Amino acid sequence: MIIAWVLSVLVLFSSLIVYLERMTALEIISIHTLLESQKEFMNAEKALFECEQYLSDISALENNPCYIQSMGKNLWLLSTKQKPQLEVLVALDGDSGIATRLNWRQVFE
Repeated sequence: MIIAWVLSVLVLFSSLIVYLERMTALEIISIHTLLESQKEFMNAEKALFECEQYLSDISALENNPCYIQSMGKNLWLLSTKQKPQLEVLVALDGDSGIATRLNWRQVFE
């Protein structure tokens, strides 16, 4: 009887260890995924900022990382070509050439 009890306790401990290993692996994957998505998000934001900077002189921008659409009345819709896809509506001041963000959104497929 004691041997059966000791074996059942050992089986419970081994299943607990397997469960903890799986949870640790999932947590590591979750943290890695979070860090990678934050890095990609910051790269997309940098691409939009670069497009905003050169909006008044598009020809100076090498390897355009954005799609640029005119919305009329000095309004421009900028969206990134890479994932995650971000869109901003920008008002461009014709005199000073300064771009001002009016709104921002992430495009989901």
